[in-house]
Amino acid sequence: MHPVTILPDAIRRRGPWSLPNLLTYGRILAIPALVAILFWPRDDWMRWLALGIYTLAAITDYLDGYIARAWSQQSAIGRMLDPIADKLLVAALLLMLVYTGQIEGWTLWAAIVILCREILVSGLREFLADLKVSVPVSKVAKWKTTAQLFALGFLVVGPAGDKVLPGNTTIGIVLLWAAAGLTIYTGWDYFNAGIRHLVAEDERTP
Repeated sequence: MHPVTILPDAIRRRGPWSLPNLLTYGRILAIPALVAILFWPRDDWMRWLALGIYTLAAITDYLDGYIARAWSQQSAIGRMLDPIADKLLVAALLLMLVYTGQIEGWTLWAAIVILCREILVSGLREFLADLKVSVPVSKVAKWKTTAQLFALGFLVVGPAGDKVLPGNTTIGIVLLWAAAGLTIYTGWDYFNAGIRHLVAEDERTP
């Protein structure tokens, strides 16, 4: 028997208070907590606490979609909030990592590329949604998300992690640049798809 089929019906309820949506709400609530904790970047235990909260938030990013599909609990609010929660989390952490000094110098460009791509893709998805066109997530986009996920984790723990794993911050920087490179590729891919639909829409307009 599949493990998700033996849980109480109360947990499998639908609507705005379904379990997948609660996980998404939790990920959004984790953002101000992470921002507050990273205001004390020199305290090692605060860094580890931030990593713990970030890890839980990252896990919910996988679980909310998995549970929604497994229990047929997809909802409009979930489809809207899930990508918003992801982008808010990434943007907030990138800004705080600039504040704490883990992202500085040339690495700022990697953060700028990632943030600009998120804005570009959000705008394109909003435009294409009006045309009833969906853009599927590519395999490269999933690689980008994975690299970005791990990069932020290494950088969040930062110097505290360097004491346990020498080169921890360097690993995070390398992964962030890898994510930025994949971001450029996927951003261009999304942009091309958007332009094709935009041209096609203009040609259909009398």
